[in-house]
Amino acid sequence: MARDSSILPTQTLFVGSLASLLSLWGCGGGGGGSSGIAPRPLPTLAHIVVIVQENRSFDELFQGFPGADTVSSGPTSTGRTVPLAPIGLTPSFDPGHGHGDFLTEYNGGKMNGFDLDSFSPKTAKPPPYFAYAYVPRAEVQPYWDMASQYAIADRMFESNNGPSYPAHQYLIAAQSGLASDNPIIPQPVPNGVGWGCDDPTGTVVPLINGRDVFPCFDYETLGDVMDAKGVSWAYYAPPPFNKTGGYIWSAYDAIRHIRYGADWTRNILSPQTSILSDIQHGDLRQVTWVVPNGLNSDHSLFTNGTGPSWVAAVVNAIGKSQYWQNTAILLTWDDWGGWYDHVAPPQIDRMGLGFRVPLIVISPYARRGYVSHTQHEFGSILKRIEETFNLGSLNLRDARSDDLSDCFDFTQTAATFHTIAAPPYKPSSGLVHVPPDDE
Repeated sequence: MARDSSILPTQTLFVGSLASLLSLWGCGGGGGGSSGIAPRPLPTLAHIVVIVQENRSFDELFQGFPGADTVSSGPTSTGRTVPLAPIGLTPSFDPGHGHGDFLTEYNGGKMNGFDLDSFSPKTAKPPPYFAYAYVPRAEVQPYWDMASQYAIADRMFESNNGPSYPAHQYLIAAQSGLASDNPIIPQPVPNGVGWGCDDPTGTVVPLINGRDVFPCFDYETLGDVMDAKGVSWAYYAPPPFNKTGGYIWSAYDAIRHIRYGADWTRNILSPQTSILSDIQHGDLRQVTWVVPNGLNSDHSLFTNGTGPSWVAAVVNAIGKSQYWQNTAILLTWDDWGGWYDHVAPPQIDRMGLGFRVPLIVISPYARRGYVSHTQHEFGSILKRIEETFNLGSLNLRDARSDDLSDCFDFTQTAATFHTIAAPPYKPSSGLVHVPPDDE
């Protein structure tokens, strides 16, 4: 792979609207004329890295974060108010977070059905009101440090009101082909994970209209647009679980023309840990997605608690590299994981929005110590990418989303990177068994 030559520290900032341009320059209305001195070009982004972790709500992961909208208790379907209890990052059960679980917990906007949530495996014995929980800060301190130093959004909503499979599609395509749940695979399939075109015959994914189809689609993605525009990109994902299992969290496996085209070997890179060596060797693409393996995922039941160390390893690698000065890292979680959140998501169409998930914006030009209360969704991430690289729009959820502008200040002096403290990250295979009734 050739060394990336796109680092242009004096590029002119691309802005989607005149109003945004004026705001960034600090210009106001009125007269006064021109001073005759050309303004200094603002810095811009040459790289955007999207890190996608798994299954955490804002209230659950950042309960009590200063300046953010969080609560310490929640209502139940019977009218009780129960406190959020501390449950570590590695519980022995997985709260339900399929489309049906969303409807139960959302309860027509009352946000009081979390006591009725399901869980897996069926042999687990979670505590009463298990969904009403928060992760103790000490277990996720690296995330809190990132959020404290840079910008965090407390109105970031999952685009879809369901689990990981459609959520990851929205993160690459601003749609999911109407898929509303995770694929259902024929049993028994050892370590089987329904995720896309590689799934066994008989796998189906439920659509929001009640139909079931094989989970292999052919709609346009942001990767296709970048190919056409000559923008380099990569999607770092784990290898398949085994020959009969799918590529969990590898969203492009569900796009037929990419799975069976040149992009699959050129831009879908495994294992996900290879991003660390690519950064070191100067091979970071202009746009990058990074997804974890099971152990590093933060996903209840099969994470081992190393998610914060994994994310810190990626952030630190970029922060200490040549790329820091013109990179934005957008860290989010793909869905709420069944955990309690108190903010009713706006319902803008039949697919969503879903519950809040955290979003942390890490960049030398992120607003420092900032809590964004602006409404964002996964389309906002795509729109930021589209505007930065002048890609145009997919004209789906990205078109109706904001572009995360409030989280940046390109007029400020670039922040010096400080290492995110975390336990040492140790790569592992991550080939853990995914419960067959998960999600």
